[in-house]
Amino acid sequence: MGKHSESDIIELEERLRQAMLKSDVAELDALIAPELLFTSHLGQLVSKEQDLAMHRSGTLKLTELHPSEQSIHLNEGFSVVSVQMHLLGLYADAAVDEHIRYTRVWSLSSAGSLQVVAGHASVVSS
Repeated sequence: MGKHSESDIIELEERLRQAMLKSDVAELDALIAPELLFTSHLGQLVSKEQDLAMHRSGTLKLTELHPSEQSIHLNEGFSVVSVQMHLLGLYADAAVDEHIRYTRVWSLSSAGSLQVVAGHASVVSS
C-alpha cells in the first residue's frame, strides 16, 4: 500500500464527521476498523462495537461538530490526523459542549480498506 493523498484523508475525515453528526452507523462501520484501539477523553478504551452502540442507541447525539486546527501527516502505508473539534449535543441525556482534540490513524485495516485503526481524544482547556 502506498502513500495516500492529503485530499483522500480530508475526504475520509469529512465522511467520518458527517457520520458522527447523523449517527450513521452503516457509514461509521465502513470507516472504523474492526480492530480499532481508541482512547476516550476520559482515558477509557472504546472498541468499534462500543462506539457504534453509542450511536445506534442514541446515547450520543451530536448536533454540531466544528473542526479546526487540522494537521495531516502522510506516511507510507498510513496517515495521522490531529484535529480539534467543538462538540455540541447530548451524551446520556446530559448536555455536551466541549472542545476535544482527536488524533486518528488511518491505515489499511484487517477489513482491507482505509479505516481508522487507532485514535485518542483529549479535552482542550480554555
